[in-house]
Order: sequence, then structure tokens, then C-alpha cells
Amino acid sequence: MRIALFGYGKMGRMIEQVALNRGHEIVAKIDEHTQYIDFNSMDVAIDFSMPEAAYSNITKCIENNVPVISGTTGWLDKYEDAVALCESKNGAFIYASNFSLGVNIFFELNNYLAKMMQNLPEYKVSLEEIHHTQKLDAPSGTAISLAEGVISNSEYTQWKLDNDSNGSLPITSKRIGNTPGTHTVTYDNVVDSIEIKHTAHNREGFALGAVTAAEWIIGKSGIFSMRDVLNLG
Repeated sequence: MRIALFGYGKMGRMIEQVALNRGHEIVAKIDEHTQYIDFNSMDVAIDFSMPEAAYSNITKCIENNVPVISGTTGWLDKYEDAVALCESKNGAFIYASNFSLGVNIFFELNNYLAKMMQNLPEYKVSLEEIHHTQKLDAPSGTAISLAEGVISNSEYTQWKLDNDSNGSLPITSKRIGNTPGTHTVTYDNVVDSIEIKHTAHNREGFALGAVTAAEWIIGKSGIFSMRDVLNLG
């Protein structure tokens, strides 16, 4: 499989290594300095670029009939536009806030717990995410996905990035050292607390998930998620 990498930072280089180890070919490494892109050379594109570049990268791939996998966060105000373009072009697109197998299982667990707790309003929910100091956006896309899972199964209607949330679901973001990613969802009551937590030990799982998604999407058309790739429901 011929893979083009949009964004060639730490994650791009890790995806490259995983892809090569799985027998694929890297045909392009595209960053802000790239002047020419040969879309005919690629079977699939993987975008881990900057938030300001992601939408352009994704739309160019869709317009050139290249399936695209995106793990870039911080651009989702244009997500529905990307979906509409993909549908109009009969393209193939997967966005995920996190490609890790463990995190996607954690998403399912979060949804299940939220459904169990929806009739217990005395428990207040909060989220915390910790990432490395080079992560630009806050909260993380993973934390937003977790918040949306809680909101869809509770009386919360929105999340807010602070502790003084005035009835919104609060998300606390921390940037510490080289932390790959830790996400915690807490249900707190005066008598006890319930907590679920996912801790990434390194970033290889994210890269493996992205390459797995790229392998899966070949020959398909539509807008998909990691639930589809991993057959989680």
C-alpha cells in the first residue's frame, strides 16, 4: 500500500516506521514547505498535521479521490464541511480524536458508564486530561470525545474548560513533560467516587491504529470512525 503522510513531525515519523514494518511504502512526506503533491502516487493519506492545515489537506485528498485518515485535532469547526464534501465526492474519510485501540475501548466503557449513571444526578462528572507540553490544543480531542459521550447519556448539555463550569461538564487540561496522554473520568458524590482512567505509556499505539485504519479503508467509500475499523458496535 502506498501511503502519503501529511505532517511529518514526531507522529508522522512514528507512523512511517510502523507502516514500513507492516510492508507498506511511504510515497510522500508533506509539510508546510511542500510545493507539489502527486495525488496519483498514493493509495491513502494519513494526516497528522497542524490544526490550521488539516482541513485543506483533507479536502485536497477527497477532491483527488484519495482516502484520508486524520488524527489532527483543533480543526473540528469545519468537520461537517469535510463530511459534506466527502459525501458529494463519494470519497472515504476517517477522523478520530485518538487512534489507540485501548482508547477506543475506553470510549465504549465511558459511554456504558454514563448510561448506568444517568439516573443518579447526585454524582457530578468531571474530566481531566494530561499531555506533553508540545501539544497545542486544549482540551484534547480525546477529552472532547469523552465529554460528548457523557453529554449524550446525561443531563449535561455542554462541556467547559475549567473547574468553575456553572453546570457544564468541566474539563481540566494539564501539560506536563513528555506525557503521551492520560484521561480520567470521575463521578463524584459526597459518599464516594467512581473513576475510569486510560494511561498511554507511549505513542506507538496511536501510530499503529492510524496505519490499521488506513489498511481498512482501502476500497471503501463513506465517513467512518474507529468503531467501524475495530468493529466495536
